[in-house]
Amino acid sequence: MQEETAIMIEDLSMRLKALAVFRSVLADEVLAGLVRFLELRDVKDAPAALDAYGSFVAALYEASEGDLAAHVQRLVEDDENIYIRAALAGDVPSWLQVAAQGELAVLQEVCDLTPDVLCAGLGWSGYRAPFSSTHVDLAAEYFRRTSSIDTFGYGIYARNRAFVLDASGAICPVGTSDPVRLSDLVDYQREQEIVLDNTYALLAGKPAANILLTGDAGTGKSSTVKAVVNELSERGLRIIEVRKDQLRDIPRLLDELADNPLKFIIFIDDLSFQSNDDNYSTMKAILEGSVSAKTRNVVIYATSNRRHLVKESFSERDGDDVHFNDTMQEIISLSERFGIHVSFSKPDKQTYLDIVHNLADAEGLAYEPSELDADAERYALYRGGRTARLARQFVDSLLAARD
Repeated sequence: MQEETAIMIEDLSMRLKALAVFRSVLADEVLAGLVRFLELRDVKDAPAALDAYGSFVAALYEASEGDLAAHVQRLVEDDENIYIRAALAGDVPSWLQVAAQGELAVLQEVCDLTPDVLCAGLGWSGYRAPFSSTHVDLAAEYFRRTSSIDTFGYGIYARNRAFVLDASGAICPVGTSDPVRLSDLVDYQREQEIVLDNTYALLAGKPAANILLTGDAGTGKSSTVKAVVNELSERGLRIIEVRKDQLRDIPRLLDELADNPLKFIIFIDDLSFQSNDDNYSTMKAILEGSVSAKTRNVVIYATSNRRHLVKESFSERDGDDVHFNDTMQEIISLSERFGIHVSFSKPDKQTYLDIVHNLADAEGLAYEPSELDADAERYALYRGGRTARLARQFVDSLLAARD
């Protein structure tokens, strides 16, 4: 039995080295550690093999909390490879289908490994670190996801819903994104419905507009966008946040996303412009051309505390502009280049108190209504006005005091 196990392990080592479709998964630290262990095991170097085994399991603990099958499944499903590209093009040749199936069978054997199988025949009866493997039908799950790739995505988009651009302009996943849901946002249902309806159109492949969300700070503009993404991510929606100083990256970003089967919101938070700001012209050019028509899977959602996006100093001239009205019209026109404009106004007293009561109920706070109202009003007056954000901060202060 031990001889048969050794033959199976040796065969697995050779077949892993022959991977072609999924070759990039071998660069993963866990699988690279496994291959190194298998190589040392094959040459009967027990001390070195046990050292490699410990390194392999340690990497597995860090990567997937010790679940080998779950780790391999994630690697396979996130892999950008020739099979994915062919599937996106709608033309997977028969030889490629056979190759993918054969390699998935090899990786299935990795999923089915146990510490006993790996260490059999090493001549060591002492401690070896355990690991687990949740049962998975790797091929069935992989082909299920690729058949619905417009919902599941692939590569970095398979496991993440929120992204940012790094200093070089590359798309990077956000480790922990804002978990806010629409059910967490009290009032502003009309505004939320406008954003939702437009996003549903995007997901359905229908023409969808770029949206400008304006209003006072703390009224829930950014939270609305993030909540919509959280609600619809399982339908294939992703969000990429772009800072104002990265606006010049958007045309390249649109080109990069054009052939992706998922749908994307490019999100620009707190958008406004200063005098002689080159980004103003960049943003105008992005919105002006038929950019969205060329990339039907991408829309731009921007928030701003300013109705016309431009600070007053930008429109202040020294009187040397002969066509002053034309200049003013040019400045104002930027906000009009968004297909939809949603305005979030500050809540009145009753709306503010409704938000406070809903948040307090959601947190399980016991309170006397009139006392809560009085405390909430004092908090708002002290902080300079009523907003949804302030209501959240007030309730958080009550929770902190309770704890």
